[in-house]
Amino acid sequence: MKTTKIVLVLITMLAAQLSFAQDSKIESLAGGGKGKIRVGGFGAPTIKFTTFDDQLGILMGGYAGVMLNSKLMLGAGAYALVNNIEAARTNAADPTLYWNMWYTGFVPEYTFKSNKLFHAAVSALIGGGGVMKNERYKGFDEDSDNLDYSGFFVAEPQVNFEMNITSYLRVAIGGSYRFVSGSSTQGITDDKLSGPAAHFTIKAGRF
Repeated sequence: MKTTKIVLVLITMLAAQLSFAQDSKIESLAGGGKGKIRVGGFGAPTIKFTTFDDQLGILMGGYAGVMLNSKLMLGAGAYALVNNIEAARTNAADPTLYWNMWYTGFVPEYTFKSNKLFHAAVSALIGGGGVMKNERYKGFDEDSDNLDYSGFFVAEPQVNFEMNITSYLRVAIGGSYRFVSGSSTQGITDDKLSGPAAHFTIKAGRF
């Protein structure tokens, strides 16, 4: 009888423990233990001032994506060189050629204390792009004679310091470093395509 009572007490204690465990909610990064995920999103047009072939380069572009719980954003971004930078000539009689570069990729971003007036965010772009020369900047239309095109891999970690203007609008300044690998266009190297950048960003959306 004594053994039976001990077994019954143990079973009762185990059942109570299991009941408590079932009532407890699982904590997770996405759910925060509340069982609900806040889904938002934003677009972020950006201008970057960077080094390109040891000269000042201006990149225009931006990124956009879905934001979860005002913290984690998953999206994509793209940038392109927009100012004219002359490529070195092999012969004096050669026509003047200008550099063109673009890159795009997947962008994850994590924002710290997004509800605060001033806060920070870290992100990275991981993807690929291309570099080439042409006689003048035309982008990628049919009349553009792109010379010596090559593709490359790019990875660009970034940090933002942000300020909320309204609940749907914020501005950010920050910096990044562009790592380029795999280009083969004559007259420029991966090191000259790589470099630091300072940027200004406007974010608009549901945070």
